[in-house]
Amino acid sequence: MTKQEAERTAILTAGVVILALTAVAFWLSYAHLADVAKTNGLAASNARTWAWPATLDLFIVAGEVLMFRAALRGVTDWWAIGLTVAGSLGSIGLNVAGVGAGAPRLHYVVAAVPPSAALLAFGALMRQVHNLVATPADDGPAPLAEPETEPAPAEVADIEVERVPDADPFVPELLPGPLPVAVSPVPPALLDHARKIADAHHTATGNEIDPGTLRARLGVPPQLADAIVAQLA
Repeated sequence: MTKQEAERTAILTAGVVILALTAVAFWLSYAHLADVAKTNGLAASNARTWAWPATLDLFIVAGEVLMFRAALRGVTDWWAIGLTVAGSLGSIGLNVAGVGAGAPRLHYVVAAVPPSAALLAFGALMRQVHNLVATPADDGPAPLAEPETEPAPAEVADIEVERVPDADPFVPELLPGPLPVAVSPVPPALLDHARKIADAHHTATGNEIDPGTLRARLGVPPQLADAIVAQLA
């Protein structure tokens, strides 16, 4: 049983109970109002005695039927509510007034209970019916989604491609290599100083000095260091 079905079952059960309660309450109220009519000027006609309460209770019946119709439609009918409340309050007032002055308090309570119970119970039922109609059903099985269909592949027209003959390969021209750098002659003083450094290096290491070491010692350009080493050899 789904949640909505359970709610409907509960409301139907409550509706049956409330209808039974309303029928009993109407019978008690109707009989008491008939006694009130009998003791207040309508005792000569038994038919009038029993017909007079109907002029009041039919307001309640008409209002409750219209309220039930409005609840099924999910709307609020203020005319129906007004008829029901007016009839119920009139019934309660006349039932209490019919007890008479000087009666025990419990007699007034007994006279007021039937119409009051019918009014409250029917109002609660209409509230539940109104909420049930206003609430969308969400417990049912979800609708099956339609399977997605892949679009058919579009037809591609045959395209003829004209082959263009290959162009002659581009051969880059060889760039001339770096021009030889003219080495300026080594000054004699620098050459003598370099020879001393080379001799000291040879004495310390046993090896001839290389251009890199000589360049580091003298702080000269690589080309000049190479020229000095060449002249020292």
